[in-house]
Amino acid sequence: MNPVLKRRCSWADRSNDLEMQLYHDTEWGVPVHNDTKLFEFMVLECAQAGLSWSTILRKRVDYRKAFINYDVKRVAEFGMPHVEKLLKSTNINIIRNRLKVNSAVTNARAFIKIQHDFGSFDNYVWDFVEGRRTKHNFFKDCRQIPVRSTESHNLSKDLKARGFTFVGPTICYALMQAIGMINDHTTNCFRHKELIEMKI
Repeated sequence: MNPVLKRRCSWADRSNDLEMQLYHDTEWGVPVHNDTKLFEFMVLECAQAGLSWSTILRKRVDYRKAFINYDVKRVAEFGMPHVEKLLKSTNINIIRNRLKVNSAVTNARAFIKIQHDFGSFDNYVWDFVEGRRTKHNFFKDCRQIPVRSTESHNLSKDLKARGFTFVGPTICYALMQAIGMINDHTTNCFRHKELIEMKI
């Protein structure tokens, strides 16, 4: 299909940002079951709080450098000197918010605990959608899409109880959309049907 002729969700269609469109076309809503990838999205979604997703996408390469390709065990070992180095580095372009950087380290430690208790973070997080399968919504317009749900409230509450930070219901909903637990592509978007038919 000619990329120019593709009908996308309005938030991607009205953007001239090719990086955003590529993310929409290839990643957003695709089920993720790899723990390293799940940790990446958790770090990025937490970093996004209060900012636009396009801002985070532009810094994605630097986030991979800063968090050592999302090696959760190594990130969990970051001490204050390492955090200070990241906050002051002129070679790595990440959101220089101390609470968010500290959150990535705190969450890495809690992430590892979940891996130990459940065998993998994937085993844990997918239990928050019925049948451990993508919940497909059928919204015609992006304005109908909620910013939180019962599932994201439940995930948020449980993550907080396990020591995670920056995991409110809205951030958890965005995470669930990103990793394919929820398909919120609008029904007029070419990806909506593709994800329904995807065998993952």
